[in-house]
Amino acid sequence: MYRDFVYLDETVPGVRWDAKYATWDNFTGAPVTGYPVNRIIATKKMSVALRGVRRKAEELGFGLLLWDGYRPQRAVDHFLRWAGSGGEETTKPRYYPNIDRKSMIAQGYIAPKSGHSRGSSVDLTLYCLETNAMLPMGGHFDLMDRISHHGADGIGSEEAENRNTLKQLMEACGFLAYECEWWHYTLEREPFPDTYFDFVAT
Repeated sequence: MYRDFVYLDETVPGVRWDAKYATWDNFTGAPVTGYPVNRIIATKKMSVALRGVRRKAEELGFGLLLWDGYRPQRAVDHFLRWAGSGGEETTKPRYYPNIDRKSMIAQGYIAPKSGHSRGSSVDLTLYCLETNAMLPMGGHFDLMDRISHHGADGIGSEEAENRNTLKQLMEACGFLAYECEWWHYTLEREPFPDTYFDFVAT
């Protein structure tokens, strides 16, 4: 693995993870190229920042559940091929009910170059330490819909408050929110702002 990257399950104590793109449980409906194992990695600098988020979340009774971190360019290319192809639409009701595949790029849900490939972006949510239940956020991970945007109409007050709590925790530790996805954050002072990596961690 690239020397400035680490496994987050080893470096952020107590974190939970489910690397969705290593599984069949994602919008493509199959494991994605570049995700050979269900683990999440990121730059060392982001790992340090996430430790700060975890400590602050724990003070509120919450833990962190991670879905994605570093994403090799070959995985991004896989997304682009999938979005441009036809075929079965088995994941449409859950992940993109109101748009078609080709609209995903134009609407900012899939990009030819992803911040994840620079190693300092993370997709995550909060869960309750007492019950292990995920906090309701008014929409699930990778739901490509306006309801996933920050400040979206159509979600309840509890869900809006939970999104805001996550946003405040992340911003307090140096992360920037992505407007279209309540779960996506990028380290503001990322160490590789112009490099899109394509190595595969095993």
